[in-house]
Amino acid sequence: MAVGQGGKKYLGTVDLGGSKILSVIAEGDGRRLGEDRRTTSAEEGPEVVLERIGVSLETALANAGVQRGDLAAVGICSPGPCDIDAGVISSAPNLPDWRDVPICRYLEERLGVRACLENDANAAAVGEHVYGAGRGCRHLIYITVSTGIGGGLIIDGRLYRGATGVAGEIGHMTVEPDGPVCGCGNRGCLEAFGSGTAIAARGEELVAQGGSPLLVRLAQEQGGLTAAIVGQAAEAGDSASRDIIQRAGYYLGVGLASYVNIFNPEVIIIGGGLAKMGELLLGPARAEMEARAMPEALKAVQLKPAELGDYVGVMGMVALLREATRA
Repeated sequence: MAVGQGGKKYLGTVDLGGSKILSVIAEGDGRRLGEDRRTTSAEEGPEVVLERIGVSLETALANAGVQRGDLAAVGICSPGPCDIDAGVISSAPNLPDWRDVPICRYLEERLGVRACLENDANAAAVGEHVYGAGRGCRHLIYITVSTGIGGGLIIDGRLYRGATGVAGEIGHMTVEPDGPVCGCGNRGCLEAFGSGTAIAARGEELVAQGGSPLLVRLAQEQGGLTAAIVGQAAEAGDSASRDIIQRAGYYLGVGLASYVNIFNPEVIIIGGGLAKMGELLLGPARAEMEARAMPEALKAVQLKPAELGDYVGVMGMVALLREATRA
């Protein structure tokens, strides 16, 4: 089925992250035809990253056997604040020196087609709503728990961006007014307690205190300490590491309870790298959410893991582009 004028039916999508670029060429029904993955090389600056995005899309086109002239549109999702009307990435965590980068204009000039931009958590919410764990739901919250914590809202079947496009930022909900300083500059944000960065920081404190010989050994073997390594130690029976993960889950549950009470969703979908910890993290989060949320709101909601994995952002962009280019 054509999704653009003149019968052009292919969509190019990019998920831009601090460490990786994923480009996918898809049909309007969501079928993926070709892709390309490469490192972002963010430390080399915006111009280099833009060039890598362009090459990645062109490589995905070649891998799909699709000509550039058959593209209906391209779309990119990016972390951080975006001016989607102007097609400008205002700033982006883990992308040094990115300030007001006109990424849509760059792609339009390079590829000769319309380009659209969206925040990555919003795109992920749309992806899970249309193709993943939220199919059939009209009221959905998507939360990504990884290096940071972000979120996207589907209200009455449509993406809700808010007045200035930053709705859904659950990671910057205050859960402890006098808590540690968050990367946003505020104190006590959920991200400062429940993110991968926070878990790794607690793990480093534990190692410095000599509280976990297993965690020390794993960090030495793997060349550093990450949230995933803290999770490995917890799974291997290290009680101190398990306490760190469960404490993060507790704060995640505090945030989830507020979202349940405010938005009354049918489903909350948890994605991102830390979701791979499963019940180690989600068990305490679910318990705290259930302890704090209002009963009438709680009985309607399910807590589910995301289904689309690495493709969640690009598939969300497919859905958004399909709507934007429908003839």
